[in-house]
Amino acid sequence: MAGARGWERLDGLGFTAFRADAVHRVLLEARPVPDPGAVRAELAALFRAWESPRVCVEDPTQALDLADLGFEPALSMPVMVRPAGPVTARAGVRPLADPELVRAGEACSEADLAEAERVVVEGFPIGQRLPWRRGGQFPRSYEGLPGRRSWLARVDGHAAAACVTYDDGVTVGFYWVATLPEFRSRGAARAVMLAALDAHPDRAATLTATLLGEPLYRRLGFTERALARWWQSPASSPRPPR
Repeated sequence: MAGARGWERLDGLGFTAFRADAVHRVLLEARPVPDPGAVRAELAALFRAWESPRVCVEDPTQALDLADLGFEPALSMPVMVRPAGPVTARAGVRPLADPELVRAGEACSEADLAEAERVVVEGFPIGQRLPWRRGGQFPRSYEGLPGRRSWLARVDGHAAAACVTYDDGVTVGFYWVATLPEFRSRGAARAVMLAALDAHPDRAATLTATLLGEPLYRRLGFTERALARWWQSPASSPRPPR
């Protein structure tokens, strides 16, 4: 996403930061932090240089405390991993009431790519992207990135669930798994996940789970490896002290 949107990228001491167009992002590495004080000091300097209160820090180690810098801890979210291999967990997945009504596969045509983007924006929902417009969430340059694919599930012919995957040659990451409210609890999210997993049988898979999605991911063979804490600095918060 950063490359497609032209965001500035900075690689720091155990983290990668992106100066985005709305909320700046900082992602800490999913490994023990040898010197939390040094990482925290480098981040504080970065925040001062950015002069922006709109920052989100994702810390899968829960090693940092950013409260005194004007940040607020959001809900912790599980980072989950599934080993490579076929979806043998199908036996533990409740069968669809009517599998003929639910179809899922890769979104390749312009019409399906547009529907997948709409489902993500409206299904989460992503407030700053509403009302949805084509290319607002997923620019054309983003959709053309090598390794990136969109997936779409339909219920009785209607777009119902979607997600995005990114294969870096070693691991496939799952992003933006969303279902429209009117189609929830009908197997659409499960179908779109199965389609994407079946397409990457030789890749380990990873994702960050919401509370609603976690039970499904566990049934598909994902296990929790870390609990990420998200720190958010709202626009109303005071800027980090100089």
